[in-house]
Amino acid sequence: MNSHPMAEPSPAGMKPSPSHGADCILPFKPQPVAKTEKIIFVGASTGGTEAIKIFLLGLPEDCPAVLISQHMPEAFTKSFAERLDGLCRIPVKEAENSEIILPGHVYISPGHSHLMLKRSGSHYMTELSQGVPVNRHRPSVDVLFRSAANFAGKNAVGVILTGMGKDGAACMLEMKQAGAYNFAQDEASCVVFGMPREAIALGGVDEIAPIVDMAKRVMQYLERSRT
Repeated sequence: MNSHPMAEPSPAGMKPSPSHGADCILPFKPQPVAKTEKIIFVGASTGGTEAIKIFLLGLPEDCPAVLISQHMPEAFTKSFAERLDGLCRIPVKEAENSEIILPGHVYISPGHSHLMLKRSGSHYMTELSQGVPVNRHRPSVDVLFRSAANFAGKNAVGVILTGMGKDGAACMLEMKQAGAYNFAQDEASCVVFGMPREAIALGGVDEIAPIVDMAKRVMQYLERSRT
């Protein structure tokens, strides 16, 4: 079970473990979107716990649902969610499998599983998978973003925050191709600019913002999209 926040270096003489893509968990198959309900999808790694806190503290009670994939060991995700729940205006919890996703609620991927969006009838729901690590991570941001592209399409808002590596970049571009609007944290406010830089380089990002302004910028976009 992979619970390392970052890939560990391989011992001398050993090949590194293979880096799987999101196809190992779910194929890229965007579905027709019948709903108008917006959902925010957030991915982060190194430095992400503080960035996520700042972002969530800026969201109002009437914001859309938020699904978060943060590279974090299994032992810490529940306490991280509980700490944020005590600080934020909106309820925050560690995601469970097959929960109905409610507006104004935050769902953080447990450290042992990929978090995905799925549709069941008229509801959006969570789905957890203990499939192989993707980009050497479980949870993987690419897996969350792939599910957003497949099931939320133009109703998705992507947010990629500070982190090492490239997890999330490829599937953020898929989100944009499916109609989503995406944000990346700017270099100056990142602990590590790797993940946002890769997403920007691939062309999957619509706006770049400092973390202190991210919640406001996301809510401004949502307000514009209603008109």
